[in-house]
Amino acid sequence: MNFGIIANFRRPDAKDTVLRAIKWCQKHGHRAILSEDIKPNVELEVESCPMKGLWKDSDIIISMGGDGTMLASVRALCEHARPILGINLGSLGFLTQLTPERMENALERVVGGDFLIEERLVLKTEMINEETLEYPYALNDVVIDNGEVSRVIHLSLYANDEYICSYTADGLIISTPTGSTAYSLAVGGPILTPHMQAMIVSPISPFSLTSRPLIFPPDYKLEVRLRSEHGSAMVTIDGQVATHFASSGRIRISRADHIVKFIRFEENSFYDILRNKLHWGKLPVVDYNKSDFKE
Repeated sequence: MNFGIIANFRRPDAKDTVLRAIKWCQKHGHRAILSEDIKPNVELEVESCPMKGLWKDSDIIISMGGDGTMLASVRALCEHARPILGINLGSLGFLTQLTPERMENALERVVGGDFLIEERLVLKTEMINEETLEYPYALNDVVIDNGEVSRVIHLSLYANDEYICSYTADGLIISTPTGSTAYSLAVGGPILTPHMQAMIVSPISPFSLTSRPLIFPPDYKLEVRLRSEHGSAMVTIDGQVATHFASSGRIRISRADHIVKFIRFEENSFYDILRNKLHWGKLPVVDYNKSDFKE
């Protein structure tokens, strides 16, 4: 089996984890291919190729780092849906669930076919009458906001050419279920199980007490029409690829033709992650001995 390896060497344990993965592959007769950008950090004799071409000879992609590294890995694969195994070298790790200590066991299970494939929805973004985006696909979210100027912008939302509503706000987040635990959650959006098929539209700091997030079916074509009085607006894909666009621009968001495939093991529950990493459903604990409260 061929394993493509992508890693964030700014993480303290990255080098050791990459070396362990290479040695495991060599010991068990598998092929390891490094992303070209990390090859100078590895002393072992191992082949490499540019990250964007890693999918060509890889059966499985191993992404080592945090959620940002996973998003970069997805971007490198683009529409080539190779299954991705995430090893968490970061902190939160919603997308990269496995710890480095579990890596060898996980690789053995992958080779033995003891894993599940979880398919994730991807969004496609088109800037109407504007330049083509270098990378239009979002696994987490598409954010349309006021850019570098802290002033509200005016946005109108359409679904399948039907007018839905208008916002005066700092911006708008169009999120996938995968991204429902990211920026969308921070502005009050709902949590969706990641294998669902839906799109969430959440306003950012709306100038209204009645603006709430909306959920749309995955086959809807959403369009956002913008008016920015200060002439600044920006669209950002997955928090990593940002593009300025016209202050009266139009953006269309729809489901992409491809999906992202994550390798998951049966014992790894999405709800366990919510409870353990977001403390979801846990009541606050108050230490009355340290409080100013007196009976």
